[in-house]
Amino acid sequence: MSAIGAFTFVLHSHLPYARLAGRWPHGEEWIHEAATGTYIPLLQTFYDLRNEGVPFRLTLGMTPVLAEQLSDPDVIDHLDQYLDQRIEAAKKDIAYFEAPETEDKHLRYLAEWYLTLYERIKSDFDGRFNRDIVGSFRQLQDEGYLEITTSAATHGYLPLLSRDSSIVAQLRTGVQSYTRLFGRRPTGIWLPECAYRPAYFLEDGKVRPGIEHWLAAENLKVFFSETHAITGGKPVGVAAGDVIGPYGDIKRRYVIPTVASTPERSTTTYEAYYVSDTTAGPDAEQHSGVAVLGRNNRTGEQVWSADWGYPGDFDYREFHKKAGTSGLQYWRVTGAKTDLAYKDYYHPDWAAYKVDQHAEHFAHLVGDLIRAYHQQTGRFGIISSNYDTELFGHWWFEGVTWLGKVLRHLAANEEIELTTATTYITQHPPQEVISLPEGSWGAGGTHFVWDNAETHWMWEPIHEAEARMEKLAETFTKPSTYEETVLNQAAREVLLLESSDWPFLVTTGQAREYAIQRLSQHLERFNKLAKSLERGRPDVESAQEFWELDKIFPDIDYRYFRKPK
Repeated sequence: MSAIGAFTFVLHSHLPYARLAGRWPHGEEWIHEAATGTYIPLLQTFYDLRNEGVPFRLTLGMTPVLAEQLSDPDVIDHLDQYLDQRIEAAKKDIAYFEAPETEDKHLRYLAEWYLTLYERIKSDFDGRFNRDIVGSFRQLQDEGYLEITTSAATHGYLPLLSRDSSIVAQLRTGVQSYTRLFGRRPTGIWLPECAYRPAYFLEDGKVRPGIEHWLAAENLKVFFSETHAITGGKPVGVAAGDVIGPYGDIKRRYVIPTVASTPERSTTTYEAYYVSDTTAGPDAEQHSGVAVLGRNNRTGEQVWSADWGYPGDFDYREFHKKAGTSGLQYWRVTGAKTDLAYKDYYHPDWAAYKVDQHAEHFAHLVGDLIRAYHQQTGRFGIISSNYDTELFGHWWFEGVTWLGKVLRHLAANEEIELTTATTYITQHPPQEVISLPEGSWGAGGTHFVWDNAETHWMWEPIHEAEARMEKLAETFTKPSTYEETVLNQAAREVLLLESSDWPFLVTTGQAREYAIQRLSQHLERFNKLAKSLERGRPDVESAQEFWELDKIFPDIDYRYFRKPK
């Protein structure tokens, strides 16, 4: 039997820049928790599948700013220390729950279970993966199991940047970082927050190119979009606010402005499309050579949905309740509206049973959808199921195990071809060209999450820094060694300033003070360096000091900020 359709998970891995930013609640512990809950367990699962001969394939994105942090020796040393702390916390809980005055047999059992879990994670991290998370993912890419996609350097929100030079610098620095860390140039990219902006006319009658123009310039072949960007209609899923994880905080803090439906069209997320070349105007018919894959909403909501997605099952581990003794999570979801005070104890065997059920259900769902599309159209379609990687393991504790079991099921289904984004585009080139509307996968499908009443003030200093950096890049055509050192550090500060994380964290309220501090810090550093260059006295000492604090993008080139031709 030959395959009648294809499937790929598309996992987007990203965290804010937090190197040497301290610990809980807003610092390097973000990285440590994600590595412990998500990245290392994913490696364990993928390597187990590989060793068992399971022919799995999937697409996994890793933003440059995250990959740089996971490659940093200090971050890795601190991760090892964090794992030691988790192991010690479990040991202390074992003693606590077996003491006569605080005895609890089930909690003692769970503490022992956690001890075994953390000891294996640490053993595999140090031994099996040689303390090299990025290198271990790279090995899977080299062997053909993964396609690793890139992103903008610091996850900058591209449509809201005022200069095309900033878009180029974000993309080119991201590609450069990826090439250094993964040993090849990327062919796929996750646009930060799936945020896209088409071409538009400037006052002088010229056209400002759409995002796809700059992707093509970097030889990037495919990116991903929200469902409604392909099909039209109302935003759904993540963009509609029905979501677990950090995006779910937004609807509780804000009334999202109503977004009018766009006209529905015959295009579908079961097909890839070339994006129109909008350098000749928004209605150009020729394509850019860059393809887009839309998120399949039905499979997406089966996981993402806060109301009926798998992670909300009552037997899965409760994310929000932690033990006061250790911070370990000993409770299950219990009920849809059960108060944290009344959560029941977690039972790993109950959860394991549900994982088996849900993995089988998802695999059947994928098969049913692929067959239905093939029967209706006679075409070889694709399902692209797109998620934040940190949803698995971190937010949904059982999610990594579920993912592995789904891959096993689908690899055994002869009707379904497990693939990666670029492989699919190469083997099944798009047959149609479409124009995409402006938007994102944020609440309402617009830029609201990143530009609203609480964050709008951030964009003026960002835009001023963009213009100033572009002018510096244009002015210094033959810099001295000292000048180039300062120029490159100034470029790093602008990229970090442009991170979409700072307005996002203000909007969600997760780490408002930290986000404002980071934005202000990078702005202050940039202005200090820029001023020294403009005065003809490059502040090399400050540039070197700032480099030691962040140590990101060691091979950056400030010339990326020159006006693109």
